[in-house]
Amino acid sequence: MKLTPTPADKFTFGLWTIGWAARDQFGVATRAPLDAVEAVHKLAELGAYGMTMHDNDLFPFGCSAAERSKAISNLKKALESTGLKMPMITTDLFSQPVFKDGGFTSNDRGVRRFALRKVLANLDLAAELGATTFVMWGGREGAEYDAAKDVRVALERYREAVNVLTQYVTDKGYNIRFAIEPKPNEPRGDILLPTVGHALAFINTLQHPDLVGLNPEVGHEQMAGLNFTAGIAQALYHSKLYHIDLNGQRGIKYDQDLVFGHGDLHNAFSLVDLLENGGPGGGPAYDGPRHFDYKPSRTEDFNGVWESAAANMRMYLLLKQRAKAFRADPEVQAALKASRVDDLARPTLAAGESYRDLLGDRSAYEEFNADAYFNGKGFGFIRLQQLATEHLMGAR
Repeated sequence: MKLTPTPADKFTFGLWTIGWAARDQFGVATRAPLDAVEAVHKLAELGAYGMTMHDNDLFPFGCSAAERSKAISNLKKALESTGLKMPMITTDLFSQPVFKDGGFTSNDRGVRRFALRKVLANLDLAAELGATTFVMWGGREGAEYDAAKDVRVALERYREAVNVLTQYVTDKGYNIRFAIEPKPNEPRGDILLPTVGHALAFINTLQHPDLVGLNPEVGHEQMAGLNFTAGIAQALYHSKLYHIDLNGQRGIKYDQDLVFGHGDLHNAFSLVDLLENGGPGGGPAYDGPRHFDYKPSRTEDFNGVWESAAANMRMYLLLKQRAKAFRADPEVQAALKASRVDDLARPTLAAGESYRDLLGDRSAYEEFNADAYFNGKGFGFIRLQQLATEHLMGAR
C-alpha cells in the first residue's frame, strides 16, 4: 500500500492549523502569519485534497468590503489553479472581545444578533466557494460561574440560532449541512454541548435535524476521558458523522492538538480501522474528508510546520495499512470468532419472538447455566488486543 498521499485520500487541513502563529496565553507568536494562497499551493504540493477555514483566517475581523473581496478573489484563483477543494467552512465567534461571553448564547442580545449576521454572511461565502459542510464550534458558548448563565435558556437561544441558520440555507437552496463540534472546556470553564452525546440530544430538538450532524474531534472527546472511537461509532450509528477532526491527545489535560497518532496510538488505530473497515460487510464507514485540526508545535519553524502536515497524512496512511493487515489476518478472524464479536450482531430475540415467548423459554433463564461463567467461558479479548497491538507495531 502506498504511503504517499493523493487527493483521493481526502486529507484536508484548517488554515488555522498550518497557519497558527504559535501564540499561547503564556507567550507571543514564534512564527509569522501564513498567507492563504501560499498555504493552498503548499498543501496541493503535499498531496492534500482540500483546505478549510474560519472567515477571519482569510480576512481580518472588521476589514473593509474591498479587503474582504480581494482576499476571497485571491483564494479562489489559488484553488482553481491547484485543484484544491474547500469542503468545509466555519465562523470565528470566539477570538474577538465582542464574543467574550459567546456568540449565540451571550447574555447580551445585541451580541447574539451580531453573531447571527456574521454567520449568515459566511454561509454565503461557503456557498460561493463550494463548501458543503459548515462546522459550529461553540468555544465561548459557556460559563465559568453557575449563576452567570441559565443553561436551559442558553440552550434555547442556541436552538433558536441553529434553526435560523438551517432555515436560511433551505430558503437559499444551498447544499450545506451543519456539523456541531463538541468540547468539554477550554477556553470557557464549561462549554455547552460538551460531548457527542450532548450534541446528539440537542440535534433532536431542532426544526431541521436532518441538516445538523456532528464534527467530533479526537482531543475534545479524550479531554473528557472518553473513548473517541466509541464516540465516532455512536455518531455513525445515528448517521450523524458529517465531518471529523483528527489530531493527537495525551490524556485529560488542555487541548494539545498534536499530530494525529502522536497521542493515544491504540485509539488512533481503532479509529482508522472503524472509518476504513467498519461499514456493513466490511466497507468504509465514512467517506467524508479526513480533516486534520492540529497545531504545529510552538517549537517549530515553517520547515517543521510542513513536516508536521506531512506527518499527519503519513500517520493516517500507516494506520490504514496496519488496519487492513489486521482485518486480513486469519488469526485475527479466528480470534474475533472466539470472542463472539459476530454473535453481538444476532438479535437477542428471534424474529417474531416477543417478551411473552422469552418468559416462556425455560432455557433462557431457569435452565441457563450461569455458573459456567465462573472459571470458564472467557471471551479472549486480551488476545484480540494483543493481535491488534502486534499489527500496530508491524510485528505481524
